[in-house]
This record gives sequence, structure tokens and C-alpha cells, in this order.
Amino acid sequence: MRSRLLIVLAIALLLAGIGAGVWWKYFRGPSRTEEGPLKLTATGFEDVPGWQTTDLAAALASFRRSCVKILDLKPATPMAYAGTADDWREACGNAFAAKNARAFFEKTFTPHAVGSGDGLVTGYYEPLLSGSRTRHAQFQTPVYGMPQDLITIDLGSFRTEWKGETISGRLDGHKFLPFETRAQIDATPPDKTRILFYGDDPVSVFFLHIQGSGRVWLDDGSILRVTYAGQNGHPYTPIGRVLIHKFGVPREGMSMQVIRRWLKDHPDDAQKVMETDASFVFFDEKPVGDPALGPEGSGGVALTPRASIAIDHRVHPFGLPVFITGDGLANLFIAQDTGGAIRGAARADIFFGFGASAEQTAGGMTANARFYVLLPKGLKPKLPV
Repeated sequence: MRSRLLIVLAIALLLAGIGAGVWWKYFRGPSRTEEGPLKLTATGFEDVPGWQTTDLAAALASFRRSCVKILDLKPATPMAYAGTADDWREACGNAFAAKNARAFFEKTFTPHAVGSGDGLVTGYYEPLLSGSRTRHAQFQTPVYGMPQDLITIDLGSFRTEWKGETISGRLDGHKFLPFETRAQIDATPPDKTRILFYGDDPVSVFFLHIQGSGRVWLDDGSILRVTYAGQNGHPYTPIGRVLIHKFGVPREGMSMQVIRRWLKDHPDDAQKVMETDASFVFFDEKPVGDPALGPEGSGGVALTPRASIAIDHRVHPFGLPVFITGDGLANLFIAQDTGGAIRGAARADIFFGFGASAEQTAGGMTANARFYVLLPKGLKPKLPV
């Protein structure tokens, strides 16, 4: 009876807009990604613009990390339209022995153009925050671990057409209710929820929520990493749109830097603007590990700066090589992450790495692009009719 109730509530909440969390974009212009069924057209590397002049070494290193995960899968594990894990075993085996990245990719894969070329690329990064384990002085903004009463339901477990969709909330007796909004959490901190650290700047903590992970330089001299653990289930509202429509900030030139500067310059309005985004993210604490790499993405491997992308995992499998070209961009990436704002076959977020330089690049990254997915030679994609 309870399962049936949860399914009904899940459908109702999904239709009401309380769906999967979106955690790493501050502004969205009009959608420029293709709609409709996935279309792939096989082509040759000589016909892929920018391929011949691109350095592929970082992509090969990134692909090897994904191959560790692929080789651990059962052979029959589906890889979306790209066959099964078994279809990728030879490619992965060859990747570890490859001495020349270009020769490896050209010998092993066939590029397939995605749709007719109308794609959209943005960027994300890993920020650095200042924090403290205790609340004192300027360290006043809490960053929370997962609440004990937050429940996330994978709707794909109930219906295949809901794959990739989740809702989050809490139980109140036999009722499944929405979790508290950002404004409610700010006003009344959640019970029985661990505080990982206190940040020294509420705006920086807000952008940590958007990016989904970050490193923290604590006042005792130690450094930790926090990564996305869950979200309160409320839909994400890009505050850039709020600034445009309610505060007259020009749409032209809108970027993360513009938003951050506005929030700093308007302290009396900053909190209420940030609270227009009802979405709220909770984090796990992780060791930094290799400082040259990013946090672990949804694909289960550490992200490689400028060689890892977030894709729509409802469409593409993790570990997929994707060449993206257009608007001055030409590079091979490996699909190793996902996010609620990443929707469509020709849509990606590039991971630019850690720190101020990565923030500057990611904050201004918006490009129209053409997507090419690389599939093992001889593999025919199984596309929906």
C-alpha cells in the first residue's frame, strides 16, 4: 500500500515540477539544443572539423579512467544505444596499451554526428572556499551533510520511460511531502543534519551549491573536498533570470562573474535573491586525492579538467568519447558526469578544473557546437524508433 502511495505521489510531484535536482547553472538563455529522437550519422574522422589539430592525450587518460569502471561491469550491462559493456572491452583493453592517442582513437572508433548540429555547451568548475569546523567570527554560513529524513525516489525503478528522473522529499507518517525550500532551511536549520563546515561568505556557499562540489581551506590549515550528496527536490531557479526580470540587470553579458558582483554590491537584497532558488544541495566530505583531478563525477571516476563533460545520462552512456566542435571549440571529451540542467543529445557541460582560472573560463562559457560520439568500430547503435 505504501509503495502504491509513493508512486502516485511521485507522479503528482513530478507533474507539479518537483523533479530531479539541478545544481550547477546560474543562468539559462533560450534552449538551443535539438529536440526529438536521437539521430546518429556515421562519418569519417577526416570530415570532423578540428579533429586533425586537436591534442587527444588528456582525453585518452580520461577514457582509461572510465574503462576501469566499464571493465568491472557485467558483459551484458547496457550502454544505452552503444551496445553493452562487452562491446567496449576490446576498446578499453587497447586504451591501456596505446602509446599514441590519435592512432588509438582513429583505429578503434567510428565518429557519428549527433543530429543536425544544433548543440549547446556550457562549463562548470570546482571552487575554493574558506571555512571552519566551528561557527565563529566571519564563519557563519553552514554547509550541510545529508539530512536523515531526506528520501530520494528513483522513478526509473517504476517505469522505464522515467529513467533518469528522481524526486526527493520526506515522510510524515504515511504522507510523502516536499522537503523544505532554501528559504525555509535558511530560517530553520534541518534537524539531525551534520554541518560539515561553516563558510565565511554566503555568496561563495551559494555558488558551491550551483557547482555541486568544491575544496575548502579550513582555518586550521587543512584542506578538504565536498561533493554532491543529494538535493531537497525543489526545482532549480537560475537567479540570473531573476536579476534580469526583477532588478533590471542587462541580459547581454550575463555571466557568473556578473551575478557574483551584483550580490556583493547589493547585500540588502542578496539573500532574498538567492532564496528565489528553492533548490538546496547537501554534501559529502571526501579526501582531495590527486589535486590535479576534479571530484568524482556521476560516472564514478575523477573528472579530468578540459577532458571530462557532463551529459544527459538518459541519452548517453558514461565513458562515451564525445568530440565537440564550434565557436572556437574543438576537443575530445569523455562523458563522466551528469546534471539536471543537462538535457538533450547535443548538450554538455565542460569541466574546467579547480580554482580562479577555471572559474573565470567556466563562468563565461556558452557556445553553439556540433557533437560527434565515438563508437567502437563495427558497433551499430540501437536507436529508438
